[in-house]
Parts: sequence; structure tokens; C-alpha cells
Amino acid sequence: MIRQFKDYLLITLKGIAMGAADVVPGVSGGTIAFISGIYEELIESIDNLNLGVLKVWKKEGFKTAWTSINGSFLLALFSGIAVSILSLAKLIKWLLHNEPILLWSFFFGLVLASILYIGKQIKSWSPNIIMAIIMTSILSYFITLAEPFATPDSPLYLLFCGFIAIIAMILPGVSGAFILLILGAYETAINTINDLRDGLFTGNMTLFKDALINFLLLAVGAIVGLKVFSKVLNWMFKHHKNLTLAILTGFMIGSLNKIWPWKKVLKTRINSEGIEVTALDESILPSSYDGDPNILFAIVFIVIGFATILILESLGNKKAKA
Repeated sequence: MIRQFKDYLLITLKGIAMGAADVVPGVSGGTIAFISGIYEELIESIDNLNLGVLKVWKKEGFKTAWTSINGSFLLALFSGIAVSILSLAKLIKWLLHNEPILLWSFFFGLVLASILYIGKQIKSWSPNIIMAIIMTSILSYFITLAEPFATPDSPLYLLFCGFIAIIAMILPGVSGAFILLILGAYETAINTINDLRDGLFTGNMTLFKDALINFLLLAVGAIVGLKVFSKVLNWMFKHHKNLTLAILTGFMIGSLNKIWPWKKVLKTRINSEGIEVTALDESILPSSYDGDPNILFAIVFIVIGFATILILESLGNKKAKA
């Protein structure tokens, strides 16, 4: 596939969207990758990353090795993801604290439309496909009910969190950020990103060094998890595509509970900044919400999120026909 600069710019923009989704607990960057038409290419490209690339580099040169791993695609995509996470971490954190209903409404509409989009990709329906959707919906739903537990201050634990979270981040419907929340490492991850950027820009090397250590631990775990799980996903897409799509659809259906805009707080905790934050909540009707439910604006943002997927799907179809 021969791509022009504008194509890689579009891939970077898709990466920015993936990064934004990955910062929010309840939303999967894998969902964005799927609806934007790059999911299978991403999984296959990651799967191609292995030590054999070094042999190709030695025998045939860097250009051939770079092409064999679809390097330009991966560089453009992960650059967008990195830029998004570094730049949006503070904004997302602010929105979660100050405008949670509108933020969750947008993502609820986005995921709702994504379920319809992915479900339409299933070409052959059978009792096994239907059962896969039901079972994974139930599993995903119960994952959203899990209560976060405190993270041990351990390098090995951060490696483990990175490993598990990246698996969820590339799986549509399963939020890596939410998995980090359940594991008790979400706040550590967000603070690491903010401290890394702040330490670099302010010249505070102590802050930067401490953040860099945590970042590298999460990154190493993520790289290992990405490599291991991409191979499984790549095989599943090639040999059991309908079943894989059914599983992904089910995970997304179950995840709707987590991103339902109206919540009742069941338990709170004090974070590292001394601020009281939610530790456990449950979905409720807008009429039972303690405060202004912002129903009209919530509906508007749900529609905007839903329409965003329709627009991306339309653009993808036009590009496929071109």
C-alpha cells in the first residue's frame, strides 16, 4: 500500500483520537482503531515486530526492514497517541471532575454507535455467535462493577499493570484506563504522564526522573503485553473473524454500564492530592441523580458522539470505494 503524506497525517489524527479515548476510564482506544478502519492493520503490524526484523535489516538494509514492519504506519499512529495522551491528560482529568455528565454522554454515544458498526461486520450468524455476544456482554458488565483496590508501591506491580492495561487498550470495548482503575494504578498512570511533562518543561529533574521510572515500568509491561496479545488477535481475525467480532461486540455492550453518564457514588477515597474522589459508583436514572442531570445537554452530546462514528464510517466507506 503506497501512502502519501496526507494519509499519514490522517493516521496520526486517528492516533490522537485513540490516545484521547485511552485516557478515559470506560473508553477503549481499540474501539477508535476499529471504527476508523485501521484495527486489523495495527494488530498485524504489531505482530510483525520480532527479532527477525534485525536479520532483514542486516541482510537487506534498514529501508526493507522498516517496510516489513509497516514502520511508517506505526510511527504515525503511535506519535498521535503519545501527543494526545501527553497533551490531553490534564484536560481529561479536569473534565472528569467538572463536566462528567457531558464527557460520559459523548463517549456513551460514541460506543453505542460503535456497537452497531462492529455488529454489522459479522457476516454469518449462528447460535455460537449469539452465545459469544451474550457471554462476553455479561463478563464485561461484571468487570465494570469491580471495585478498585489500592496499588502496592512495587515496580513489578507497575509492570503487571502495564501488561494488562495495554491488552485492554487494543481490545475494542474494554478500557485500559478502567483496568488501571480497577488495579488501583490509574491515578499513578495519570500523575506519571503529568509529572513527566511538567518535570521536562519546568526543568525539575527530580520530578522528571521519578516519573520516568514509573513510565518506563508501565511501558515495558505494555510492550510485552502488546506483543503477546497482538499475535492472538491477529490469529483470531484470520481464522475466526465472525467469532472475534462477536466477542468484541459483547465486550462493548457490557462496557456501556461503566460510561453511563448518571452515577450514584457508593464509596469515596482521598487521592494523592488530598482530594476526595469516587472509588465505587453505580448507574442510575437521570431522575434519581443527586444534582442537575443536564438531560438536554447530555442527549446532545450522545447524539454528537453517535454522529461522530457515522461520519467516520462514511469517510471510511468512501475511501474504500475510491
